[in-house]
Amino acid sequence: MGDFSINISGNLVNRLVEDEKLKKKPKRPKPKISREPKQPQTKLNQKQILDDSKTQKGSPAGGWPLQPPLFLPGTPTAHSAELDAIRSVLKESERVLEKLEKKEENMVQQVTERAKTLRDQEFKLPYQKPLPCLAEKDACESCYKEYAKDPLKCLTVLRHYADCSRRARQQVS
Repeated sequence: MGDFSINISGNLVNRLVEDEKLKKKPKRPKPKISREPKQPQTKLNQKQILDDSKTQKGSPAGGWPLQPPLFLPGTPTAHSAELDAIRSVLKESERVLEKLEKKEENMVQQVTERAKTLRDQEFKLPYQKPLPCLAEKDACESCYKEYAKDPLKCLTVLRHYADCSRRARQQVS
């Protein structure tokens, strides 16, 4: 569906209110129909039918019913047609609004879930492999701390650490 908007002016509202007032006019009482017993139908000859049709054609009071007038702009029926069109547009726009609100709720829920997932991934540390030769490194450091004045005593610990490092590099490559 395309984007659209409806602007209702104060003038239109006033016209609609006036139209409603015009519709609420008191109804005229219907003329009473005489309840005389109907005479049985008899066969009429063609001449009587033609004569009757000639007299009834021009007279609005008797005979054939008049055709209702056409809907002209400015007449109350034209206003009611406009009202019906406006009402149908309003109903359609309400349906579109409900659909958009449902879509919005779904989108808000999806965005909230994605944000939660991203936040959880950001603050979780990925699994880290332990550093190779960590024990040898710690032994080397503690030896240097203990024999700070005589570092040659840590030569064997240092060789173990170097051998371990070499083996780790070979495994990686």
